[in-house]
Amino acid sequence: MNFLLDIKTICVTLVIGHLFTLVLITAYWQQYKKTMTFKSFFYAKLFQALSWFLIMLRGDISGFLSISLANTFLFIGISLEAIALLMLRGLFTNRLMKIYAYLTTFNIVGFQMIIFLDNTENARLAFGSLASAALLIIPAYQFITTNKASLLMRLMGYLYFLVVLTLMARGIIALFSNITIELVSSGISQSTSFLAVFIIMILSNTGFVLLLKEDADKELIKMAAYDDLTNALNRRTFITRGKQSLKDCVKNKIPLSFILFDIDHFKKINDSNGHNIGDKVLINIVNCINERLSSNHLLGRYGGDEFAMLLPGMGDSDSTLFAENIIKDIEKAGINEIQLSYTISLGVLTVLPDTHTNLDELYITCDKALYLAKENGRNCVYRICKDY
Repeated sequence: MNFLLDIKTICVTLVIGHLFTLVLITAYWQQYKKTMTFKSFFYAKLFQALSWFLIMLRGDISGFLSISLANTFLFIGISLEAIALLMLRGLFTNRLMKIYAYLTTFNIVGFQMIIFLDNTENARLAFGSLASAALLIIPAYQFITTNKASLLMRLMGYLYFLVVLTLMARGIIALFSNITIELVSSGISQSTSFLAVFIIMILSNTGFVLLLKEDADKELIKMAAYDDLTNALNRRTFITRGKQSLKDCVKNKIPLSFILFDIDHFKKINDSNGHNIGDKVLINIVNCINERLSSNHLLGRYGGDEFAMLLPGMGDSDSTLFAENIIKDIEKAGINEIQLSYTISLGVLTVLPDTHTNLDELYITCDKALYLAKENGRNCVYRICKDY
């Protein structure tokens, strides 16, 4: 059975594949056109399509176009593709931007030096393969090792790593082989390397769209679960997660503290300074409290300036100290641009829950504690006791 591939046919397939991807993504992802991520991926596919088009014409056009310019376009395209993938997952930093700028420049200049000093097919293939692998290894590594990476990210990372290994093997074979390897000639190594390039195209094009969809799905979930102003849980999500947290506390026989608070004289803040400042106060308070919350704690916005916290595992003394520290943190905060200070009042309830404990009853009882905190002069913590 003959496994050798017609290389020029593969080149035609690569050109068509990249162009088809440009058309589909441009038509479907209109909302991403203005982002740097989308632009990087768009131009990556454009440069790669131009590169393979010039390579396909090897022998019919000048060597400058089919070798020098084609590989320059290919290095730029692969670099932009790697950058787009890193941007899409929020992994592209200023340090990586410098690395890719230097690496791409080195690859382009280095390839031209190879043409000038040792213009053999093997030398060009070796340098081009290893240079391409160097550009792809960063997203491959980042996708595999990043904390909280999705299954899709890890799968793409492993597949890219496989492609990197294939390119490195191709480069090493070309570097140490005594047999001249023609780029557009059929052979086991050539068929394997071009198949790897074809896999890159399918992988990157499909994976980029899937990662875009994954981000869109996460955004929809976030919009459904979080308050869009403060980024605290919305009331529905807080209650849903709170009920589960309550069940866990019953199962593990640990105490649970419920804290309800609102901002003192919040209406006066809005009336005197405008709702824009009022929004900043809400955001600042949530950010301040989030710094003290653990991963199993819940903070939700019940409505307006009223917020609730659920603190599994916190007993009477711990939750009282926690609430008092929040009071101090808020007093030190404020809106510097207008020298505005503000305070909050908190109602606290701690229980050792059982199967009859109800989250709504906790809220109602804690609401009474919050009322008493305001009656006692505001900017304070009031603890209420209730037997369950």
